[in-house]
Amino acid sequence: MNEDQFNTSLRKFLKQVGVTSQREIEKAVRDAIAAGRIKSHEKLNAKMVLTIDNVGLVHEVNDTIELG
Repeated sequence: MNEDQFNTSLRKFLKQVGVTSQREIEKAVRDAIAAGRIKSHEKLNAKMVLTIDNVGLVHEVNDTIELG
């Protein structure tokens, strides 16, 4: 395994996940507030699941997103 190539590819993947996830969350929250499904001061339970089938990885992150 080429460690430099692996590290570069992994960082690129994580950057894409971070940027696209933030955009999707922001859009979903704004839409939900506009539709009256949630209030702008709520706390939202969030879960992110990362899977890589080839290596048997399932990693779950749970946290709370506070709106204000």
